[in-house]
Amino acid sequence: MMEIRIGIITVSDRASQGLRPDLTGQTLIKIIQENGWSIKNHEIVPDDVSTLSGLLSSWSDQGEFDIILTAGGTGFSPRDITPEATLMVIDRSAPGIPEAMRAISSKITPHSMLSRGVAGIRKNTLIINLPGSPKGAEENLQVIIPVLPHAVQLLSDHPGSEQGHLF
Repeated sequence: MMEIRIGIITVSDRASQGLRPDLTGQTLIKIIQENGWSIKNHEIVPDDVSTLSGLLSSWSDQGEFDIILTAGGTGFSPRDITPEATLMVIDRSAPGIPEAMRAISSKITPHSMLSRGVAGIRKNTLIINLPGSPKGAEENLQVIIPVLPHAVQLLSDHPGSEQGHLF
């Protein structure tokens, strides 16, 4: 099994102040560990574009994370800034990931149309925005789990990464 090194950033004013528990972060940790991947770091930050963009840049530039998952801040609220912070730091967009998440989620709830989450690549790190609710984050992560190992292979320029493209 391929090691995938993951960082989780929960974006929430209330959770960052200790006013509510970070249930979404804990849900994501559980799913990642069930898949045999490693959690390299988990932080809770407020809904602040400079704080989040700085952390995304720092983690991506360290080279210690294959994937960074953000949880929260993807809706319509004036404080929801996660997509903007992500777009500030990525080098290349990966639109198929949020498109797939929204397509599957729309079969569960029409509210998925209100998700503004994005995904993209900074250096060799894939950054993916997930919803803030534990249920929404879990549903969306389950949609993309099958492609994450191959995405990491491609980003790391793994010698066997092109094998799946031959057929």
